[in-house]
Amino acid sequence: MIVQNAPIIELRGVHKAFGPKQVLRGVDLTVAPGKSLVIIGGSGTGKSVTIKCALGLLAPDKGEILFDGEPAKSAKAINALRRRTGMLFQGGALFDSMTVWENVSFVLLYRDHVGRAEAKKRAIETLAKVRLPASAADLRPAELSGGMQKRVALARAIIASPELIFFDEPTTGLDPITADAVNNLIVEQVKALGAAAITITHDMASVRKIADEVAMLHEGRIIWRGPVSALDNSGNAHIDQFVNGRAEGPIQPAI
Repeated sequence: MIVQNAPIIELRGVHKAFGPKQVLRGVDLTVAPGKSLVIIGGSGTGKSVTIKCALGLLAPDKGEILFDGEPAKSAKAINALRRRTGMLFQGGALFDSMTVWENVSFVLLYRDHVGRAEAKKRAIETLAKVRLPASAADLRPAELSGGMQKRVALARAIIASPELIFFDEPTTGLDPITADAVNNLIVEQVKALGAAAITITHDMASVRKIADEVAMLHEGRIIWRGPVSALDNSGNAHIDQFVNGRAEGPIQPAI
C-alpha cells in the first residue's frame, strides 16, 4: 500500500562500477506518485545506468533500491516492481515482426496471458489515448513515421496502468514539432494515471515541458535537484552550462 506523498521508488547511496570505471558514486533519488522527475547530465555520466539499477536490470555494487518502501533485492521483489512499471525505450524498441497492436499489448499477451481478442481491444483503446486511429493497429512499425512509432511505444508503456514509468530519451530523432506533441502526450498520460515518472533526456524543451523537478547527475552523483522553474536561476555552474549549452564551464565535452 502506497502512503500518500511517500516515494514510490527510492535510490539510496547507489554505486555501480564496470571494471575500473566507477559510473555511479552514491546516487540518491526519490520520486513520489504523481510527480515527474527528469534527470539531466552529460553523455556518459550514468543516467541510463541509474535507470537500469532502478529496474533491477543491473545490481548495485553498493546501496539499495526501495520500491513502495520495500527493498527490491530478491528476484520476487524485482519482478513485483517491474509488474507495476512501464518503460518507453530510447528509439521506441518496437518489435518489427509484430503488428502495432501486438507491440502495444505485449505485456498483456506474454505476461498476463490475456486472450488475443481482448488484448487487441485494449490495445486499440490505448492507441486512441495517444491519438492513433484503430486503423493503425494492424500495421507494422516500419509502416509508421518516427512520431507514430514513439506514440506506439508510449501506448505500450501505459497499457497496464503502471504506477511508475521510465522514459529514456523519449524525443530522440524527432523534429521539434513532433517532439512537442509527444511531450504533451507524456504529460497527459502520466497525469491521467497518477503515476510517478522518471525521464532521462538531453532535450531541454522536453525537460521544461514534462518535469516537475530536475536532478543533475555529474561524476556519478546528483549534484543539484530542484523545481523546473528554478533551472534558469539555479546558482549552480554545472546547471547553468548545461541549460545554456555552452562548451565552456565545469563540464568537459565528451570528445
